[in-house]
Amino acid sequence: MPRDVTMPAAQLPRRRQFLADLGLGFTGLAAAAMLHRDGRAAGNSWAPPNGQPHFAPKAKSVIWLFMNGGVSHLESFDPKPMVTKYAGKSIADTPYAEVQNPEKLALERAPVPDANGLQRNTLFPLQVGFRKHGESGIEVSDWFPHTATNIDKLAVVRSMWTTDSNHGAQTQFHTGRHMLDPVQPTLGGWVHYGLGSLNDNLPQFISIGTREYWNRKDGHYLGPAHDAVPLRIDPANPLDFGRPQAAFAGDSQRIGFDLVESLNRLTDAEYPSDPATAARIDSYELAYRMQLSVPEVVNFADETDETKRLYGLDQPHCKEFAEQLLAARRFVERGVRFIQIQHGGGGAGAWDAHGGLKANHETLARAVDQPIGGLLTDLDRRGLLDETIVIFATEFGRTPGTQGSDGRDHHPFAFSVWMAGGGIKGGTVHGATDELGFHAVEDRHYVTDIHATILHQLGLDSHRLEVPGRKRLAIDHGTPIRAILS
Repeated sequence: MPRDVTMPAAQLPRRRQFLADLGLGFTGLAAAAMLHRDGRAAGNSWAPPNGQPHFAPKAKSVIWLFMNGGVSHLESFDPKPMVTKYAGKSIADTPYAEVQNPEKLALERAPVPDANGLQRNTLFPLQVGFRKHGESGIEVSDWFPHTATNIDKLAVVRSMWTTDSNHGAQTQFHTGRHMLDPVQPTLGGWVHYGLGSLNDNLPQFISIGTREYWNRKDGHYLGPAHDAVPLRIDPANPLDFGRPQAAFAGDSQRIGFDLVESLNRLTDAEYPSDPATAARIDSYELAYRMQLSVPEVVNFADETDETKRLYGLDQPHCKEFAEQLLAARRFVERGVRFIQIQHGGGGAGAWDAHGGLKANHETLARAVDQPIGGLLTDLDRRGLLDETIVIFATEFGRTPGTQGSDGRDHHPFAFSVWMAGGGIKGGTVHGATDELGFHAVEDRHYVTDIHATILHQLGLDSHRLEVPGRKRLAIDHGTPIRAILS
């Protein structure tokens, strides 16, 4: 295990120099986080969580892999041979016409297909083969061979549903609320809010990859202290606001140093025992430690060639995602709680295959599959998988019917996710869709059941993460999927 990155007090910069020398962006976030943790956030007359789990946790950290655009469950983790058998026919002309009617299927709280969702177009055959893998014999798409070798570590949930039929569903998967509802914190925001730091030299909540404007914030009413810290896999400049935006002239620096020193003297004289002021000054030193620690984590010079090959750093088609997942392992190793990685972000999302699904999904699967397989293998052999939850998710699935000549439309009525590690029961398939993959019909789960499962494994009860004046609905909390817990 790499050593914990600490900064001896003697090596810390003088406070006045640090305050003057660095922009307020990143240090302001660190200050807010520290003040919240210490229960001194401005305007708070109530005590926030104390940073301790509510009950014994099974996991310490989460690596959240989100595929933007909508991965086809039919071509990934939920094979439906009947879609190919009846390809070219409308759903109404197959023996499974009733799959479009949630009332006939007695599906409680099922989203009702609109005119487009009724899929009057023809069934589109599966674009890839499936094979059984592992001792569990779970079928996985041939586009995900490295993930498939780890199938006995995974719990595949094939019965997800949501209500947003457009890409606001990215927000819905992260928060549990429709994009048009009042904003809610993301799961990562809640984890950051509820649990204390495992390493004060690093951000506890990190976001890697492009996030569209509707899915860019996490804390919302919890406050910006609970937004993820954006990070790039670039040792020279991994953090926003991580270095001065422009060089300071010597005289300007001296004026700034003297001003901050004078303000510190005035503050100390007027409030000699003010803990909030002390915490705020300490937070700048924390931000400085983060500046030194983060570049070391995203520098892979000390990784073996075998490890780099395992993730696929030597393969151009997956190098970028491989670097992100290797960095995620290194952050988890050092005590970061929540790392969310957005793949294919920007616009609707790269996985949004309205046309050319075969070329689209095959290319994107090659970009993520080996890094995911490498991450699962590497975490396991280092003894980290037992305390780290890895989740592979997307906003919705794709239709069994064709869109255009060779694509699939958005499909919120059924899709798949999988989880591994952190007390998740591997080699498991939970829930099911109908014969055409149109509706989730067995052990159905709204997206917040995934949230509840992860929070439960981290030792958190969402009902006890209380914020005065904020009422959450039962569906916002979700229910842990106990069938996939070991």
